[in-house]
Amino acid sequence: MNILKLKFFFVAHRRKLVLAGLFAVVVVCSGLTARPFLPVEPIPDGIVDMHCHIAGIGAGGSGCWVTPRLLNNWRFNVYLRSFGVSKKELTEKGDALVGDRISASLAQSKYVSKTVVLALDGVVDAAGNLDANRTEVYVPNEFVAAVCAKHTNLLFGASVNPYRPDALARLEWAKAHGAVLIKWIPNIMAIHPDDPRLIPFYKKMVELHLPLLSHTGDEDSFSRADNTLGDPAMLRLPLSLGVTVVAAHIASSGKYRGERGPDRLARLMGGYPNLYTDISALTDANKPGALKEALTKPAFRGRLVYGTDYPLINTTLVSPWYSFHLTLREKWQIWRTKNPWDRDVLTKHYLGVPAETFARPAQMFAKSN
Repeated sequence: MNILKLKFFFVAHRRKLVLAGLFAVVVVCSGLTARPFLPVEPIPDGIVDMHCHIAGIGAGGSGCWVTPRLLNNWRFNVYLRSFGVSKKELTEKGDALVGDRISASLAQSKYVSKTVVLALDGVVDAAGNLDANRTEVYVPNEFVAAVCAKHTNLLFGASVNPYRPDALARLEWAKAHGAVLIKWIPNIMAIHPDDPRLIPFYKKMVELHLPLLSHTGDEDSFSRADNTLGDPAMLRLPLSLGVTVVAAHIASSGKYRGERGPDRLARLMGGYPNLYTDISALTDANKPGALKEALTKPAFRGRLVYGTDYPLINTTLVSPWYSFHLTLREKWQIWRTKNPWDRDVLTKHYLGVPAETFARPAQMFAKSN
């Protein structure tokens, strides 16, 4: 009877068992032939993550908001869970709880000592006011500055839409409140980085020693985006004026005038020593080959900056089991590591991310102060 039940079980679950078996074979075989993209170097002390997001629902007077459509979307609940919070908790305790949870998680990291928490400005209308109809997520500078002032391991990453009439004053305010960079996602903020009207804004950034961390490539996390604005070639204007620019994600997705984003970005590197690119999100399952390209493309050598795109590293989008370039021992070690920052560092370390890449954010922000 037991044998008969076992037979029925195998018949009923035949497809799942075959797929599981194939997956196991692939994992084992890939682990036996795994090789890093570059020689593995020691992990430096005091790593700073330059790319960490924060969000809120407007609780506790934070000023944060998301559109009802996004707030009620299952993806947003997954996003909150990756921060270690729920809507109920935020409603009861306020959005600052997200910052508390980020800081607490980071405090448990063996390798990463600080992270830059990023504000996110919205779309600006013709009158220079925040356009609520075209802004899906808004995380104000005041909220992020207050969160970072509360925690010594969090650094303030400001966000200012340069089309605001008081944009220069907002830059001054951000710097006075400890901002270490300015963050843009042009695709959803309707910013044209090559717009000549932004020259005074860029000159003020240079004066204040504020780098620009700008999303490059397509942006698919929102329902509305103009992905032509993710073209890295549009960053020539701020670069020519002396702004230190970090092009996020090596422009790993998207094509512009028939050319791949990473190729377009690589060509810019030769003309602008003040151009860098971060490696955040490059181990995501939907970006196969992106980290390898970042590490092996000659133009990117010496220009890579460490970032995580937290909290995405704390989701199923990222796992050592997805990689064919990690040994079984490395995969097991990473998988057993509880802290998300440490998992990210170990993954990138074993894949060959140079020590200088891990160390660069701390050096960059030391120069800007």
